Amino acid sequence: MADKSRLIKKYPNRRLYDTRTSSYITLSDVKELVLGNEDFQVVDAKTGDDLTRSILLQIILEEEAGGAPMFTSDLLSHMIRFYGNAMQGMMGKYLENNIKAFTDMQGKLQEQARGIYGENSPISQDLWAQFLNFQGPALQSMMGTYVEQSKKMFQQMQDQVESQTRNMFTGFQFPAYTPPTAEDKAENAEPDVKTRTDK
Repeated sequence: MADKSRLIKKYPNRRLYDTRTSSYITLSDVKELVLGNEDFQVVDAKTGDDLTRSILLQIILEEEAGGAPMFTSDLLSHMIRFYGNAMQGMMGKYLENNIKAFTDMQGKLQEQARGIYGENSPISQDLWAQFLNFQGPALQSMMGTYVEQSKKMFQQMQDQVESQTRNMFTGFQFPAYTPPTAEDKAENAEPDVKTRTDK
């Protein structure tokens, strides 16, 4: 029978309590659980609210504040702009699928290396790093092409939606709009407070 998800409680004093080991743990310990592919859930000790995403974001923030950040300011700005955008849900799924594909590729390469070199071979452990070093330019080119194609796809989709919207409303007669002139603006403007006199 598979073990249940590991439960970690967060107390008001910000301390994290691992219910499996009956001990307090740090954010670094939670990071180790992530690296070990351990299934866990962080909940508020008082309310029972799920805080897992919040804790994972804290770990990412600490990693980004370290020496080798993964995200550029430009990328983070683009990501922020997607919040509240109609494409927000699609973009989240898009990023998730791409990371999963990359992780699957890494897992397959490591599995093949273990089959050839054995479980604890240093060659097996370093193979992914060597692969990225040798294939770095090719991967960057491939990812660049992939991103460019994705941008074109989004642009085509946007153009298609605009075209369909125009076609939907071609049969409707809209009154012609003429921008207001300076005289119209002057007539409709509220009188200046200084020029008003109370009688």
